[in-house]
Amino acid sequence: MDIKETANNIRARFSELGLDISIDEIEERLEKLLTKFKVPEDEAYRSVVNYFLKEHNVSKNSFYSSNQFDVPQMKISDLSEDGQWVSIKGRIAQLWENSHESIDQVGLIGDETGVIKFTKWKNANLPEVAEDKTYTFKNVVVNEWNEKFQLNLNKTSSIVEEDDEIEIGTSVITFTGAMVDIQTGSGLIKRCPECNRALTKGACNEHGKVNGIYDLRIKAVFDDGFSIQEAIIGREMTEKLADISLDNAVAMAADALDQGVVHEHLMKTLNGRYYTISGSKLERYILVDEIYMETELNKERLVELISKAQELV
Repeated sequence: MDIKETANNIRARFSELGLDISIDEIEERLEKLLTKFKVPEDEAYRSVVNYFLKEHNVSKNSFYSSNQFDVPQMKISDLSEDGQWVSIKGRIAQLWENSHESIDQVGLIGDETGVIKFTKWKNANLPEVAEDKTYTFKNVVVNEWNEKFQLNLNKTSSIVEEDDEIEIGTSVITFTGAMVDIQTGSGLIKRCPECNRALTKGACNEHGKVNGIYDLRIKAVFDDGFSIQEAIIGREMTEKLADISLDNAVAMAADALDQGVVHEHLMKTLNGRYYTISGSKLERYILVDEIYMETELNKERLVELISKAQELV
């Protein structure tokens, strides 16, 4: 967040309402929240605005009215400004498990032009979203973090479920490297029958305790000697790669009274081998569409990778 720019935007909006707010006081409050108390950027913005709304007895509707009705609906690839208020229509590509007490949901939303991370805060009291469903996020804030844009949904935002089926535009990449880790959350898992979200300790974050549906997946980390790449491998490819069916995995876990044995099986069978994967790149993950093990025919390429890695040591 550019504190001076944000402070000027706040001051300008209050000026439109006939109030002259000290720019120095706005900057001071933003600075304290962001640097001393490490408050998230949109929370800091809202906290400062709410302070002056209360101080001058101005309603929230009055302050946000121009944003609520005039924000443009934009494509993800056209987002270019930190602090911009927009509406985005897209399909939920992925939801992530989240443990931060102030966050309700976090994941990726995509349209025909690309994908972007979004964060929905608990105190916004907005409806839940589900993977593979289409929504319009109205009146959301664009924030820049680590040179990437992301969307923040707060109390002034709204969510409308749509009937459209949106084909997400993504970049497809190929990566060759050794599988060096199979992360927690891999192997035999259960999903919510309502929203398809992976359960945590038998419960869905949205629907509570449910009778989950079994699934197989791998959350893998690959290393080519220069960089690492995380990837998500779905059930069908997991079955072929590890030569294990979902039914076999369920039986294995039942015999051991522990789902963790499937994770251990995957580690012993797959970890340390070289693979080439390809698929859509969404944030830090490749959603794997194709994967094959490197054979002797590819040995020269593997030797080259190892040699380059050794040169860096």
